[in-house]
Amino acid sequence: MTVHTRPTTTVAAEGLPRRRFTVTDVEAMVAAGIMEEDERVELIGGELVPMSAKGSRHEVIKLELLERWYRLPQETCRLLPETMFRLSEDTYLEPDVVVFERAVGLAGLAGDTVLLVVEIADSSLRYDTGRKAALYASFGVRELWVIDAVALSVHVFRDPSADGYRTTSTVPAGETATPAIAPGAFALRLDDLGI
Repeated sequence: MTVHTRPTTTVAAEGLPRRRFTVTDVEAMVAAGIMEEDERVELIGGELVPMSAKGSRHEVIKLELLERWYRLPQETCRLLPETMFRLSEDTYLEPDVVVFERAVGLAGLAGDTVLLVVEIADSSLRYDTGRKAALYASFGVRELWVIDAVALSVHVFRDPSADGYRTTSTVPAGETATPAIAPGAFALRLDDLGI
């Protein structure tokens, strides 16, 4: 696993230093009432980054996807929707779905232990397929799907490295995206969601 070490401050574009936060800091701010528990932010490299607003199409796709996947046998794999996915002491993201082996459990969730991470993008496609995908890759997430809620396609990212994913492809709505590591039952054909 890659160890990410960073200084305790960051530098804003204007050159001014800013305090770098940790996951523990954010949890303490929530406990103290400084931040809302359901505030839509992610912690990236110690900086709190507001998340894009979710559109109705995003929510419809997520609902249909979860309903379909929750019907699958859960003996070996589990689903976790919109979880605080802690990747390091100063980075957590909130993907739409995380698929992981039951044996790993919540305590064992890490970039290199999840089977599949799914992001649904209606207004954030460029960010999710660019900077965010590179971030997931740097933490060893073996497979990332970014569902384009506008064009109805699945951007598949595999084979992570420190510089990003080595293998990428786009699966149109009428074709099936099949996971490389997660069980084949998690295969997805967007046209089958009835959107």
